[in-house]
Amino acid sequence: MVKICCIGAGYVGGPTMAVIALKCPSVEVAVVDISVPRINAWNSDQLPIYEPGLDDVVKQCRGKNLFFSTDVEKHVREADIVFVSVNTPTKTRGLGAGKAADLTYWESAARMIADVSVSDKIVVEKSTVPVKTAEAIEKILTHNSKGIKFQILSNPEFLAEGTAIEDLFKPDRVLIGGRETPEGFAAVKALKDVYSQWVPEERILTTNLWSAELSKLAANAFLAQRISSVNAMSALCEATGANVSEVSYAVGKDSRIGPKFLNSSVGFGGSCFQKDILNLVYICECNGLPEVAEYWKQVIKINDYQKTRFVNRIVSSMFNTVSNKKIAVLGFAFKKDTGDTRETPAIDVCKGLLGDKARISIYDPQVTEEQIQRDLTMNKFDWDHPLHLQPMSPTTVKQVSVAWDAYAATKDAHGICILTEWDEFKKLDYERIFENMQKPAFVFDGRNVVDAEKLRKIGFIVYSIGKPLDQWLKDMPALA
Repeated sequence: MVKICCIGAGYVGGPTMAVIALKCPSVEVAVVDISVPRINAWNSDQLPIYEPGLDDVVKQCRGKNLFFSTDVEKHVREADIVFVSVNTPTKTRGLGAGKAADLTYWESAARMIADVSVSDKIVVEKSTVPVKTAEAIEKILTHNSKGIKFQILSNPEFLAEGTAIEDLFKPDRVLIGGRETPEGFAAVKALKDVYSQWVPEERILTTNLWSAELSKLAANAFLAQRISSVNAMSALCEATGANVSEVSYAVGKDSRIGPKFLNSSVGFGGSCFQKDILNLVYICECNGLPEVAEYWKQVIKINDYQKTRFVNRIVSSMFNTVSNKKIAVLGFAFKKDTGDTRETPAIDVCKGLLGDKARISIYDPQVTEEQIQRDLTMNKFDWDHPLHLQPMSPTTVKQVSVAWDAYAATKDAHGICILTEWDEFKKLDYERIFENMQKPAFVFDGRNVVDAEKLRKIGFIVYSIGKPLDQWLKDMPALA
């Protein structure tokens, strides 16, 4: 029986291993983590992450061929294949601060694998790591190997949160990179044999190590670039009276471009896009490619510009001040169908409004008050360290309250900001909301989810990103 162990029980490790256990009943899968609360949650009815379909998969396999444990060393020792899915945060100090990946957790995992192993192993990179990480890990393992042979593979994940289980069941591709040696090819085949139990052969791609590592960064950079491209167009649309939805629909009809990732919004979020591009920028700089680094930096610059522009639009529309005005924020997660708030644009928008002394009432169906307060008091990049190593939030933000539904959040508010495209926000009774708000009542739709014309008929002043502006908004121009 093949034994697989995954170090790291987070957004990647948990769902990926659960699906491997479901699809490969003859493989024993253990997910290990040093965080006791996290492992307890995986063993309970209240899983630590929300992902549609995940509960069912875990319940079918847990206790049969899927195990969650804090006994890291035991399961690593017994495993044939060890996946490493630990945090790779952006460095906040030292060489490469603000761009380079911090491989502290990766290195300690590699040293521990070398320490406890008593048989040959395949070690698989599952976290997003900088190109050439495999080489560094290989050196640590071989220098500490006591005669045991390790093969390193890169198997980047391409999951989208909110559809992770579906993505794992029917992936566009599974990418496995390994050394181009007989031992390397054998290791690639061993991992391929696991995936081929449910993934069609033609969707399993094999490459060298560096190509696999770089493909992950490149894929995220291309996706983020599309979002920044359409967001840049949204600013031009507002300035000229064009409608960004019509423009992106027309552009997406070109089969060479296609329609995906062309929705303009308040900006992209999530744990990967910004981090991976910063990483790409750093790698380019280290390899003497400043022009390439500058090119990718622009993707993040436009994303930051879009968030700033949104805040400026809110403030300028409301008589150039939001001081002591109640603003309802609908949605805090970085996208719908997930409770994940990592790098969510809502953080920067809320901080911008708080900087102008607004009072904020937030409602999100999947994000807890504790998480929202943590996000608003944490420093940049702190979120990407394991929970027990994150600084404790010493204060809560007094001007922020968290509501139990959209109606409570919007009561007596001067304005509403929609920052996550949850389906329920399309179906709200906006007439009821309008009656309970201060007038003039504003809606700033950062996700283009509401029917702006319908809301205008009720009496709202509506700002939709990239859409022709109300006369009110034209009379109150926002400084970019």
